[in-house]
Amino acid sequence: MYYIGIDLGGTNVHAGLVNEKGELLGQVNIPTPKGADAVADAITQAARLSADQAGVALSDVRSAGLASAGSIDPENGMVLHAWNLGLDHVPLSRMVSERLEMPTLLENDANAAALGEFVAGAGRGYRSLAAVTLGTGVGCGAVLDSKLFTGFNYAGMEAGHMVIHRGGRECTCGRRGCWEAYASATGLIRSVREAMEHHPDSALWRFAPTLEAVNGKTVFDAAEAGDPAAQAVLDDYLGDLACGIVNLINILQPEVLCIGGGISRQGEKLLRPLREVLDREEFTRDSPRRTRLCVAKLRSEAGIIGAALVPVYR
Repeated sequence: MYYIGIDLGGTNVHAGLVNEKGELLGQVNIPTPKGADAVADAITQAARLSADQAGVALSDVRSAGLASAGSIDPENGMVLHAWNLGLDHVPLSRMVSERLEMPTLLENDANAAALGEFVAGAGRGYRSLAAVTLGTGVGCGAVLDSKLFTGFNYAGMEAGHMVIHRGGRECTCGRRGCWEAYASATGLIRSVREAMEHHPDSALWRFAPTLEAVNGKTVFDAAEAGDPAAQAVLDDYLGDLACGIVNLINILQPEVLCIGGGISRQGEKLLRPLREVLDREEFTRDSPRRTRLCVAKLRSEAGIIGAALVPVYR
C-alpha cells in the first residue's frame, strides 16, 4: 500500500511517496509559489515526481495527505488562513484531489510531524508520543493510544499557547506570556538580543557580531565559552522550555516526548538540564514508568511521512 505525503512550506513543497510502514521511497522539493491555483499545481507536480522517483504508478497510490501551516479546517479540506502562501479560505484538498484523481486529506503541519515521528522516528514501537518543534513558534502534536489526537475541532495540541508567565510577553495569538513567546527559537533569539544590548562586553558579541546575526546556537556557544550573560539567558530559556514540557507530560503522560527544530541539534546540551528539571518537578518523578525525553529523529521528513499516513491514524 502506497501513500503520498506533502509538507507545504512557505519556501518549498516537500513531497514523498511512503509505504504503510512509514518508509520513504522517493521524495522531491520544488519551490512554493503564491496563490491557490499555483500552489495546487505545485503540489500536484511534486506528488507526481515523488511517485516517479519511487518507480510507483499513481494508480497504485491509495491517497495523498497535505500538511500545512496556518489556520486549517481538515474536516472540509480548507486552508482558512496561510498568508505567507497567499491562501485565504481555499479548498486545497479538493483542488489537489481533482488534479491527482485520488482522495486527499489535509492536516496541521505540527500534527503531521508528530505522526511521522510516531510511525517512523522517535516513537517507533510505542503507543503514545508527544512532539514539540522549536522553530518560529512552538509546534506541538500528539499520538495517543496509536491515534492522532486533534481535538473535536482539530485545534487540539496548541500547547505553544498555554501561558507560563501570566501578563508576560505578548504572543502572536493575542495572549500574554504564552510558552511560544519564550521557548520558540524566535523567543530565544529575542532574549539573546536583549541581553546583548544590556551587556555590551558580553562574549555573545563574539559569536554574533550584530543583533541580526543571532541564531538559536549563539547562546549555547557563548555559555560554553563561560560568558555569564549568556549562561543567565540560557538558564532562563531552559527553565521556560522545561516548564511547558513538564506541563505536557503531566497532562498527557506519553511514553515518549521528542523535541525537534534547529535548537534540538544541541542534543544533550539541551536534554540534560531539561531532565534535571523533570526529575524535580514531573508529577510521576518517583514512578518506575516515566516519559522518555529525546530528540526527534526525522527532521524534515517527519511532515511528509505523517501527512501521508493521516488516513491510517486519524
